[in-house]
Amino acid sequence: MQEEREKSRQLAEFLRTRRACLTPEQVGLPSGERRRTPGLRRAEVAVLAGISVDWYTWLEQGRDIQVSTQVLDSLSRALRLNDSERKHLFLLAAGHLPADHFDPQNNVSLLLQDFLDRQGESPAFVVNSRWDIVAWNRAATLVYGDYEAMSARDRNSVWRLFTTDYAKQLLGEHWEANAKHRLAQFRANYANTVGDPWWEEIIADLHRQSKEFREWWPLHHVVNAPEGEKLLFHPVVGALRFGHLSFQVMDSIDLQVTINIPLDAQTSEKMRKLLV
Repeated sequence: MQEEREKSRQLAEFLRTRRACLTPEQVGLPSGERRRTPGLRRAEVAVLAGISVDWYTWLEQGRDIQVSTQVLDSLSRALRLNDSERKHLFLLAAGHLPADHFDPQNNVSLLLQDFLDRQGESPAFVVNSRWDIVAWNRAATLVYGDYEAMSARDRNSVWRLFTTDYAKQLLGEHWEANAKHRLAQFRANYANTVGDPWWEEIIADLHRQSKEFREWWPLHHVVNAPEGEKLLFHPVVGALRFGHLSFQVMDSIDLQVTINIPLDAQTSEKMRKLLV
């Protein structure tokens, strides 16, 4: 409850500050008489957004009310919010990003690709919100497979994890824990795009292709499998021990970078042999 009250307070302050930044002339309204405070009046924002003055006033008072996506989009337009401000509004008022934010990003910048390539013996790759592998370095292809030669479907890490023998051999006895953990992440992203044709198609196909997926998907389990270390069993060089590090790209939060850092001298040496 305390967290929700704080969110409501933050939302109220955000709306007030955005309203104060606009002049009537900027939104096509007459300036009228001299104003005691800068910016638009609440009634003017309400008119521009097509909602009642009372409803908008309750938002600025931090009241606990439910706001629809349509209202938030209308407020975004009325207050001339930029993309970052619009996302901030949705997070404060609805607890999620706007739906159009979840269109997957399939490309990375030259700078990010250069960063991946500079990781040398550490396999590194980037996934989007669908868990598609969208960028990688050479070390990643030598451990996980030739992404360049794969179809778009096969580059989806959830599809590959549940439908290929190679993934099961690579992870050995740790496959189930890794698969459940990735499935929990996949389901969390799906919650933001329920009904999207791409998601519905791949989920249906996974049900047909994987017994484990069929068993685990209806359970809604969230498994907190540790990601600090990863033990892989490569068909050529044998056991590989990596530290597993993931982080989001600051200006592209749809993208997540993962780097597998060799944890011992043996793994480093084996990776150097693969890279020759």
